[in-house]
Amino acid sequence: MCRRPLSAIGWSAASRAGISSATAALAVLAPLTILTMVVPNFTVGTPGPAFSTSQLIFAAIISLVLYGSFVFVQTVRHRDYFLPLEGEDEAHASPPSTSVALINLGLLLVSLIAIVGLAKSLTPAVERVIDSLGAPKAAVGVAIALLVLMPESLAALRSAHANRLQTSLNLALGSTLASIGLTIPAVAAVSIMLGQQLDLGLTAKEIVLLALILLVGVITLGTGRTTILQGIVHLVIFAAFLFLTAVP
Repeated sequence: MCRRPLSAIGWSAASRAGISSATAALAVLAPLTILTMVVPNFTVGTPGPAFSTSQLIFAAIISLVLYGSFVFVQTVRHRDYFLPLEGEDEAHASPPSTSVALINLGLLLVSLIAIVGLAKSLTPAVERVIDSLGAPKAAVGVAIALLVLMPESLAALRSAHANRLQTSLNLALGSTLASIGLTIPAVAAVSIMLGQQLDLGLTAKEIVLLALILLVGVITLGTGRTTILQGIVHLVIFAAFLFLTAVP
């Protein structure tokens, strides 16, 4: 009787787990970005790349629904899709008690407020540096976003380097979904309260880059197996985004 080697069995399990979690994240990320950052360019309720008040409320609601559904699937319904495999170096922690979970939720909110405050305090200094370099104002937003997302990015990079692929995917894709799914409702609420128009729609150049990265992401994560080539492709797209932001 023919037996498969253990390495093949292990890769098959890792592949299925990685594909399941990555597919779930991409299935939420694609409509979340398109509905909130591309559709505003094609609505007629408000001039420019913006939603009307009712459309903005709807966008905030669907953002929360999509992100909340992902968190529910990740933590409750299909939690096994996102757990590290037994062969990985890091064992997954046991589920916390209700009191510990509530404490962590409170600390998370405090951390989010601190991050927003830090980003706001750093904005003037970043603006001065951007102005001295002669870069466009859009570079300020990119610089602040890079600072805010740096902890998750570094953690995902360290996990990937330590061969903890599932943890790396959870950090990278989860932080991306949280950044969009929670930011849209927050800025929408502020925009409505202050009575200011919120331009959510991306430019034509940015829409093309978004479509490209979503397509490459599906191709990269949909097979369950990648090489250094896919990594180089993603880095090239990211470099193109940074360059075209600085040199529009």
